Amino acid sequence: MRQVILLRHAHAEPASPGQADLDRPLSPVGLAEAEAAGRWLAEQGLQPDRVLCSPARRTRETLEAVLGIIGYAEQRLDESIYEATPGTLIGLLQGQEEVERLLLVGHNPGLERLVALLDSGQTSDYRGMPPAAVAVLALPELPGQDPIEPGLGRLTAFWWP
Repeated sequence: MRQVILLRHAHAEPASPGQADLDRPLSPVGLAEAEAAGRWLAEQGLQPDRVLCSPARRTRETLEAVLGIIGYAEQRLDESIYEATPGTLIGLLQGQEEVERLLLVGHNPGLERLVALLDSGQTSDYRGMPPAAVAVLALPELPGQDPIEPGLGRLTAFWWP
């Protein structure tokens, strides 16, 4: 894997009484943010080879709006992305060595801490990741099953609407 694109879901509606957090849809503002993220990715030529997405409705709707602009990519829902720690997310990345450009759609605080961990080696070094923000990280080619270690990546782009 050479590039990892991290996309935080766009703004979602607050939960209705009795509604599960997983079922919260995007707000109209969130839909516009997701479409803007898709346009930015398209302008940068960042078409993913594969997408891993949280099963939460707001992440799936964010991804749907983005792919509506950049085009189709192989997609996999992964329950472990919801409420994931940076360690869990690194474990997911570790299983994607054959993918040149991976898009991971998820949530904070896991995503913002993952950016900090891969770029600086410290999760306490994070600066935040607003809704619909995109972080692009370059990772070196790792021979065989070498682990993805803290500080191994380089943040090459960061965008938010």
